[in-house]
Amino acid sequence: MAARPQAADAVLALALLAVGLPELFLSDRSLEEARLFAAPDPRQAVTVVAVTLSLVLRQRYPLTTLWIVLAGEFLLSVWDYVPSIPDLVAFMVAVYSVAAHRALAHSALGGVAALAGFNALMWSFPVHPTLLEFLTNNALLVGVWVLGRNLRMRRAYFTELEDRAARLERARGSDARAARIEERSRIARELHDVVAHHVSVMTVQAGAARRIIDRDPGGAREAMSTIEEVGRTALSEMRRIVGVLRTERDELARGELAPQPGLGDLGGLLDHVRETGLSVQLWIEGEARTPSPGVDVAAFRLIQEALTNTLKHAGPQARAWVRLRYTAEDLTVEIEDDGRGTATIVADSGDKPGHGLVGMYERVALYGGELRIGPRVGGGFGVRARFPLSA
Repeated sequence: MAARPQAADAVLALALLAVGLPELFLSDRSLEEARLFAAPDPRQAVTVVAVTLSLVLRQRYPLTTLWIVLAGEFLLSVWDYVPSIPDLVAFMVAVYSVAAHRALAHSALGGVAALAGFNALMWSFPVHPTLLEFLTNNALLVGVWVLGRNLRMRRAYFTELEDRAARLERARGSDARAARIEERSRIARELHDVVAHHVSVMTVQAGAARRIIDRDPGGAREAMSTIEEVGRTALSEMRRIVGVLRTERDELARGELAPQPGLGDLGGLLDHVRETGLSVQLWIEGEARTPSPGVDVAAFRLIQEALTNTLKHAGPQARAWVRLRYTAEDLTVEIEDDGRGTATIVADSGDKPGHGLVGMYERVALYGGELRIGPRVGGGFGVRARFPLSA
């Protein structure tokens, strides 16, 4: 990569020599020019070639190139040679290179030296320039220097933009990793909900089987079958979620895992709960609408967690109600029971809510909803959540 700019500069220098040297030796000289300047000879040609070929170094060593060009120009002036196209263009390119490839301090030093040397050369010629020629030549030299500085600043600006884009890309990658970590934390909370529900069902069924095993072996075997089925389901869901926690690619996880449950699976959940002996009724009010996948899962998990708490704390002979109320703007989910679980839940949680209640609050808040949890009027416990359905 470093050789390519040097190759381009070598082509530039050779092109200048190919155009300028023949013109130097073949062009007709006026009588005044022949009288004031020395005739072209090999010494001038060698000096012009050396000055022009120094442009090959202009990008890596711009100040060195400028000193070589200035030294060559002074030698040509001392020997009274007429300026030629190659050395004049080489001088302008050297000034541009110092401004474009060096910091401001070195660039300013080179610019001042070039301006002083250029004016000294102009006034050392046998024919002094007019005021207009003096101003025009100096303006041209300053313009070349300013052009180099502007291009350097633009390159620095674009480099900063590229660096900023790279930093933003790295930050975006970090945010994506943080989002994956947060998603895995959410899934870990899902693990608590799923396992807690199924373990509660298994515990209730095991207790029922223990109480009736002597007088009703058939009922006990049925309870054992339920425990086996619920246990298999719990293990299956645990494997799914642990698989998500282990994977490094969300796309692979989505392809390998079964879909998360939603309100469409609510009937199966209520059947499992009824098998434990808890009476649960379901009401659906309003025209059912399809919520977003996230709200669908969140509402299902909320009902699952609330019923799990009812199984744990409501006591025997308790009843529960699940109500889904659809409106044009939102979905309201209510889970209530008439058990004695209010004091038990408060005593178990102390000053801080349990993980299940915290998971409820976080899940509802994630989708911009509202959640109220507390005792019912007349006894029992209630959970009420509102999920917005609009995007």
